[in-house]
Amino acid sequence: LPPTSIVFATLGRAHYSFDVFTLPISPFTFSVVPHQELQFTDGESVNYNGFFHGDSLLYVSERNGMPEIFVAGEPTSRKGRRSVMDQVSGGIPVVPTPKLGEAVSMKDRPSIAGDRLIYVSTERPARESRKSWAAVYSTHLETLETRRLTPDLVADFSPAVSPSGQWTAVASSGERGWSGEIHELATDIYLFNTSDGSGRFKLVDHGGWPSFSDESTVFFHRQSDDGWWSVFRAVFRHRRKPQVERVTPPGVHAFTPAASRTGKFIVVATRRADSTYRHIEIFDLVRREFVEVSKKIAPHAHHYNPFISADSTRIGYHRCRGTNPNRGSANHLLLENVRSPIPSISLFRIDGSFPSFSPDGERIAFIPSLDERGVYIVKRDGSGRRRISDSFSFGTAWDYKRKNVVYTSVGPTFSSEMTSVNIVSISFSDSDTDPRSSRIVTLTRDGNNAFPSPSPDGKFVVFRSGRSGHKNLYVMDAVEGESGGLWRLTEGNWTDTMCSWSPDGEWISFASDRDDPGSGSFEIYLIHPNRTGLRKLVQSGTGGRTNHPWFSPDSSRLVFTSDYAAVSAEPISNPHHYQPYGDIFTIRLDGSGIRRMTHNSYEDGTPTWGSKFIEPYDVVETHAEGMARTCKFGDCMWLEP
Repeated sequence: LPPTSIVFATLGRAHYSFDVFTLPISPFTFSVVPHQELQFTDGESVNYNGFFHGDSLLYVSERNGMPEIFVAGEPTSRKGRRSVMDQVSGGIPVVPTPKLGEAVSMKDRPSIAGDRLIYVSTERPARESRKSWAAVYSTHLETLETRRLTPDLVADFSPAVSPSGQWTAVASSGERGWSGEIHELATDIYLFNTSDGSGRFKLVDHGGWPSFSDESTVFFHRQSDDGWWSVFRAVFRHRRKPQVERVTPPGVHAFTPAASRTGKFIVVATRRADSTYRHIEIFDLVRREFVEVSKKIAPHAHHYNPFISADSTRIGYHRCRGTNPNRGSANHLLLENVRSPIPSISLFRIDGSFPSFSPDGERIAFIPSLDERGVYIVKRDGSGRRRISDSFSFGTAWDYKRKNVVYTSVGPTFSSEMTSVNIVSISFSDSDTDPRSSRIVTLTRDGNNAFPSPSPDGKFVVFRSGRSGHKNLYVMDAVEGESGGLWRLTEGNWTDTMCSWSPDGEWISFASDRDDPGSGSFEIYLIHPNRTGLRKLVQSGTGGRTNHPWFSPDSSRLVFTSDYAAVSAEPISNPHHYQPYGDIFTIRLDGSGIRRMTHNSYEDGTPTWGSKFIEPYDVVETHAEGMARTCKFGDCMWLEP
């Protein structure tokens, strides 16, 4: 493949700036002293999902372009043997980072059982579409010998190891698999032997995020019949039916529990009616009452996924570190390098949405976010950021022939067929940077018109319109718009949308629900501009979503976003994502060679493919407007009390 670059968006991710924080707690009152909070991780990239191991901390970090497991803190040596855990403190991968061109995967939820690391990985592809790649693995800390503990054809999430290390509990849908859930996954709690995955059995129906307090007690969360997320306790004796009881009361969402080995308390994340923030609280199992933790320290920040030390004297969690340079890197990234599985293609996450490259590959147009006004352009080195339009917009595409012309859609997103949304062309000057100097021409007249994509000869624009009562594809004159000519490309009582014209002019790709109109299931199709050659390129699977196709510069491949690999973590463990299953994929135009490009638990989308190779290093945001959005992300909207 010729050297090129793919840029994509991830909702909110550029603003997380997560670090892991720890805090001592009183063994009797469970009270905390705010000034004793310690930032344990070093402020590089995002760091989250911690686990205490003696005086050290295991955690997940994305500093090398993908989620990996790191160790920080003072090492603990065992019987004179040396292992990966006995290295110098801070920023050390527990499992070596893959070399350039080697397989890329997500590593998550680390814990230790004796001399083995237990964790989630997406390293082995599922055999079918819309099946999660997430599974639990065990790696020996000295030899790095690795074994899969999850059965084939099954996905496991959120592993927890019992105090003795004998058992591992997971959230799993078993052979049933994922059915498109985006809030609470339809998982049950399973147990198996940590040593080899044997003896697997279902402990509890309907549950997630297990945590042991002792060898026969597991806490977990589920959404109750009354609508509240609550923590439950299951007491069991091997395979016998467990005794299950609700622990936290209705009236407050409580979830992602971490259980103390004393059996006296658990630590949970909560969402309360009087707060828009997710906080960490202790729940006293004896007094049956909550004790505030994070609200006393950082009341206006979201806190995630608590964990407890083995001696129950410390708790931990992660949150945004803020903009204080003393807490870590003050750099806000415009383009974050993501480890690519294909060395000739560099891969970046943009702080924005709907990116597109200029024809020469030197500049990128993008939307800051769907709830902010404006269309922006920036050089690929991060300089020269400027706004060229002040309107609420979505989708961007550059004209191939006319210099400094960008197309976009002006109006509300996700709206009905007859809502007024128009396609405009924006012509801007290199010398006058005032967005009011841009010449904006409205190209469409009626209905909901969006996702413009120009032909490579600069004469036409293909777009989606709802003017007939259904969203189908049309082609119009690139300069004069509809008044210069309008042709219908597709027709039917379904939705054809998110179109892209190939650089060689031969094909138009688009997403369509024509196989099951109105179902929300989309697949990718190809059609020639003369309405011939219609064919399906990507089969999404039953109920699947495959969207936002974009051609490679040589027109031989498409990049797109899809739920092809289902979900990689419990959605409630992350900030808000509308659809927490999108990963970026590429495919050849003959339908072969599908490649998963991103591995994470976020919502990746709106990819674009540029003709220039951007060196695989982070590109720092130099404009204050972008830097001001650190920590500006929302918690799960469906958790509103």
